[in-house]
Amino acid sequence: MAGKILIISKGAAFMTDAIAKNFQKAEFETTVIEPVISDIELHAPATGIFVLFAGSFVFDSADVLVFVKDICGENEKTLCLIGYQEEIEEIKRSIPESIISGIVERPFDMKELVNQMKKLADLDEERKKRKHILLVDDDVTFLKMMQDWLSDYYTVTITRSGMQAITYIATHIPDLILLDYDMPITPGPQVLEMIRSEPNSTGIPVIFLTGKSDRESVMKVMQLKPQGYLLKNMNKAQILKSVADFFEAEKISKHTKL
Repeated sequence: MAGKILIISKGAAFMTDAIAKNFQKAEFETTVIEPVISDIELHAPATGIFVLFAGSFVFDSADVLVFVKDICGENEKTLCLIGYQEEIEEIKRSIPESIISGIVERPFDMKELVNQMKKLADLDEERKKRKHILLVDDDVTFLKMMQDWLSDYYTVTITRSGMQAITYIATHIPDLILLDYDMPITPGPQVLEMIRSEPNSTGIPVIFLTGKSDRESVMKVMQLKPQGYLLKNMNKAQILKSVADFFEAEKISKHTKL
């Protein structure tokens, strides 16, 4: 199977059926759904490529477009737009170009569309080979900054609370969790305890993110025995080096044990 494609479309059954059949001939597992948030959310975890087949609905479905933006942006999903120029411009009002992997304007050649999907699938597979980092922090601005810094080298998923993180790792096992130490409701230490208490997640490496660099605070963090800690005031180069050093040390450790 070449990959899983989710086509989001409304009111263009003949065209979407034709697209889906051509994708299936190219060995893509293809599903067509209406632009309904609950349906998109249901299919999102198993989907690698989202195809938004635009129509008049995009002019009054900002909530759906924002949801697609969040799903694809936060989980690094591949997103392709198909539509007329004015429809695509409307979508861009809700979804920034940085999240859009491909654009196909109508009218289009079906063979070229399938080739575009193959290229996007290759990129998606390449991305899946990267190390996967889960970022957990209630500070949205900090999350976005860290995601921007790390996403050129790693697959990055972001969650905005400890409980969101726990829910996520129930079905996904990242290679590393970068966990905010100070969060409301469910603070980092409690989240770490929950991670370590579950058999499927107990082995996931956790590095704390902390804004406090005094000796007492650092000692308090390290008493919980994470794999390390990163200060939030570190610059991009320092963050990238620290994460790369962790993965390199982990690789050496695994080879030593063999």
